[in-house]
Amino acid sequence: MDTAAKLSPASVALHWLVGLGMIALTAVGLYMSNAEVWVLYPIHKSVGVLMFVLILARVVWRVKNGWPAQLAGGSPLEHRMAKLVHWLLITATLLMPISGMMNSGAGGHGIAVFGLQIVPSQHSADKPNEALPYNESVAEFGEAMHEWIGYLLILALLLHVAGALKHHLVYKDGVLRRMLGQRIAAK
Repeated sequence: MDTAAKLSPASVALHWLVGLGMIALTAVGLYMSNAEVWVLYPIHKSVGVLMFVLILARVVWRVKNGWPAQLAGGSPLEHRMAKLVHWLLITATLLMPISGMMNSGAGGHGIAVFGLQIVPSQHSADKPNEALPYNESVAEFGEAMHEWIGYLLILALLLHVAGALKHHLVYKDGVLRRMLGQRIAAK
């Protein structure tokens, strides 16, 4: 269990695995869409589905353990901002793979994890390279959500890193060391 002085190994591992995984997937997603590198989509989708399993584990763990105790540094406004950013991060990390799967699955592109098909793709007989949506409205909604949640995730991540650095460099209260698995003096 998490304490004010030390976070559990599960909390630390889930935080860094999900955090770094989402950063990587977001960076690859931006690269793929901006440079139109379609060959990376199957890898992006496969890793995204696997990340979804980790994200679910992190959400269940966070619900079971609650949020880590806030340390003394910062104003009440900063504490409210931190709470908002944490909620944005956990919600966005949960909705990113869901919206991606909505887009891909409902869009007829299918969902597979490194070749293991979960949702079959659907292609036109006369245009085999063209996907036929199962539900175009759901696919379009998923695509829009995936894009906008991605930008929200980037913003929340930047605020999260800025807050962690402020705690580490200005308040020197051990927040970052605690997230690295170290025991700190609880205040």
